[in-house]
Amino acid sequence: MPKINNLHFAFCCSGPGNPSFVRHLKGFRRKGLVLAVSLGLISLPATRALPGPESTAAKLRPRTAEAFEKYVSLTDSRNSDELRQGTDLLWIDSLPELERKKAFRALSQGEVEMEQRHTREADKEIDCPGGMIHHWEGVVFISQVHLDDALRVLQDYDKHSTYYSPDVERSKLESRDGDHFRAFLRFRRKKVITVVINSEHEIHYFRDSPTRAHSRSSATRIAEVDGPGKSDERERSHNDDGGYLWGMETWWRMVEKDGGVYVQSEVVSLTRDIPAGLGWLIGPFVASIPKETLSFTLQATRKAVLSQRQSANSP
Repeated sequence: MPKINNLHFAFCCSGPGNPSFVRHLKGFRRKGLVLAVSLGLISLPATRALPGPESTAAKLRPRTAEAFEKYVSLTDSRNSDELRQGTDLLWIDSLPELERKKAFRALSQGEVEMEQRHTREADKEIDCPGGMIHHWEGVVFISQVHLDDALRVLQDYDKHSTYYSPDVERSKLESRDGDHFRAFLRFRRKKVITVVINSEHEIHYFRDSPTRAHSRSSATRIAEVDGPGKSDERERSHNDDGGYLWGMETWWRMVEKDGGVYVQSEVVSLTRDIPAGLGWLIGPFVASIPKETLSFTLQATRKAVLSQRQSANSP
């Protein structure tokens, strides 16, 4: 399947009267060219009738949701066991010695260490018909700060649209009861296409010791937004949305040591599967966005914590 930049080049060099244009049109019509046109990625003569954006819709089916729930439940159990044992709290702790030293050295230099994880049931992959489960884990080190510095930023949901811009476009703390938070976040994510999502989250924080904490976050509502910022803006249901985010579960761990704080985030998300012929359009979004978003989130967290710490120490 051609890459999107090659596809753009082919159409830029071709015109409606050029034979190469006709060959490309015939080759891609059955594979979703009409979808690209409906999204405004490619322009064709106005005389051709084309379906609207609803042609991209995907339905969240019960068996897809059930598979995701099973995956999340098993992942949550594994996290609970690790926290209860209190050892190897960072995923890099369990690496072989040479790899572990290399990872800690990279973290001390400001890099983000990431890995793709796979939760299995009885050593078997969990099938998710009609959907794709994305599972990534990353860790970042924030030097010369304390655990409370990191917690203040993570719990400051009213400012998440500042800390995590442009990925988080709007944010609001809806309620707080002790260490239980409810927050609204609007995500804007772009990868070939741009998707705007309204979401609500329930987050529970736990202080395990003076130098350790963790949290558990669940997206309780997710809705893609049509016409964001316009007077006719509306939310789409899971029965007619694009399927770019159907579920999101997050586990955070914070460990203060080595003169700073290690912040680790593990995210399991659910998206639509990739229809045959549309991999060049939908594939880059659903496959790469989860990893890139997590890396950006950890980098932005470090930047925000350091900035807030510096402001607090300023005269």
